[in-house]
Amino acid sequence: MADERTGPELVWSRERRAPRRPAMTIGRIVEVSLALADAEGLEALSMRRVATALGSGTTSLYRYVASRDELLELMIDAVQGEDVPPPLSGDWRADLRASAGRQRAALLRHPWLSGVMSTRPVLGPNMLRQIDTALGAAAALTSDISLASNAVDVVMQYVFGAVSRELAEQEAQRRTGQTEEQWRNSVGAYIQEVIAGGRYPQFARRVLDARDHSFQELFDFGLDCLLDGIAARANGPDARP
Repeated sequence: MADERTGPELVWSRERRAPRRPAMTIGRIVEVSLALADAEGLEALSMRRVATALGSGTTSLYRYVASRDELLELMIDAVQGEDVPPPLSGDWRADLRASAGRQRAALLRHPWLSGVMSTRPVLGPNMLRQIDTALGAAAALTSDISLASNAVDVVMQYVFGAVSRELAEQEAQRRTGQTEEQWRNSVGAYIQEVIAGGRYPQFARRVLDARDHSFQELFDFGLDCLLDGIAARANGPDARP
């Protein structure tokens, strides 16, 4: 039983027993679970499905992973280890941008990830390495660790928000079978009627004159605006030395 003062034992601090079967290791369990979640979503992820994919019984799986929640923690941390951050360059902006880019790429590779990372943080070694690297990047801008931490938090919140729109477009294409271009063609006649009606002049300008941007371009633009704001706050009159 866990000590009431410390709470339940964490998956990261538990001693791992040697596998009884070569195929049944934590690494293999996580690998199979990631493939299942990537292919079918988290709804398909159950201890029974993972055990079946491993050619094992569910009871045997529980000898290595205590619960589905614990399995999710291991999966999240494994994803964070797919793109190991390089040494910091000392350029806070470039390093924080790179950190944001790694998280965006991870969320796009694994569409199920954003839903589970928006809850309590995972404290595995790979996640801690990513967090420490991001904080180290922001520390090159300011010695105020609170400001550095806030900067990292808002950048990551931006990443989640930006990626959610991109994932929503992917889901719309999957659900409807239409690409964005095909959808635009399907509503083109209606949009022309709206523009001709003259009730929405700014929307008309947007449709007729504005250049369309890729998700990557929009992401970069928004991130630049955010980093500009962080720099202004760090260098403002109330900034700490």
